[in-house]
Amino acid sequence: MNELRTVSKMGYSEKVMEQFKNPQNMGKMEDPDGVGTVGNPVCGDMLKFYIKVKDGKIVDAKVETFGCVAAIATSSMTTQMVIGMTLEEAKELSRQQVAEALDGLPPHKMHCSNLAADALHKAIEDYESQHSND
Repeated sequence: MNELRTVSKMGYSEKVMEQFKNPQNMGKMEDPDGVGTVGNPVCGDMLKFYIKVKDGKIVDAKVETFGCVAAIATSSMTTQMVIGMTLEEAKELSRQQVAEALDGLPPHKMHCSNLAADALHKAIEDYESQHSND
């Protein structure tokens, strides 16, 4: 318990801590329609984002995350935010929107929300490159 209390003193909101302790949509997706992988060599965080698409909408999203509290929380939140969005809506999802959905992140952790959004956008690009002739 002390470890979590220490982390929350670092400026993480209750929503960040909830997403970190109970992350959603984690793990590898079987037979995804699009995959996006990003990493940050400075902090070592790595994300692999998977999407399933039907009729132009994201119907499922999963993520494999190796990283800090903020990377795990933003990954989890991003999957929850994009399920049900059209591809066009999901392309517009910004790191700021992800951070706001978590009631903010400490300034030195904003790059983590960037990773989740970037991995999502790469997964959409991957999907679109495979379906450009549809």
